[in-house]
Amino acid sequence: MKKLIVMMAAVAAVSLTGCATVLNGTHTPYTTESQPGGAMVKFTNGESCTTPCKLEFRRKDDVRADITMAGYKPTYVLIQSRLAGASFGNILLGGGVGAIVDGSNGASNRLYPNPLIVKLAPEGSTGGAVLLDKDGNVLKTVKEYNDSVRSDVAKTVGPRLAGLEGGPQSE
Repeated sequence: MKKLIVMMAAVAAVSLTGCATVLNGTHTPYTTESQPGGAMVKFTNGESCTTPCKLEFRRKDDVRADITMAGYKPTYVLIQSRLAGASFGNILLGGGVGAIVDGSNGASNRLYPNPLIVKLAPEGSTGGAVLLDKDGNVLKTVKEYNDSVRSDVAKTVGPRLAGLEGGPQSE
């Protein structure tokens, strides 16, 4: 009888949680770097740091990172929470409850870009800041990236912080 109760409890525990919640948790390490290093970064979730830095963020939250450094143009990057591959595991394994759990707590999401690597533009230069990949290659300008996610991120951080209406517009 004890074995049956233990087995039923184990099956219930696995059935009532999401795969991503168990494997990933609801928070994720978030790395921010700048070229040059030593930039001040303030996030809309209340965190701040000097680059390079590593913080921990909730997976389900879109965030705005405002980056400043003397001698360089201020910029901001919209950090988007996107659905990741873990949600497909719930679908394939028939875990409807798991999909609901992972979807509601954000465990199946990833933050993009992560790591955030920004090459700042010197004051007086004609160009703007650019996003870099881990190898230092230019991915796109910060403005191009922000424009591609702005309307989606505005749903959670608000239109002003996303740059859709009056507010800090440096990119």
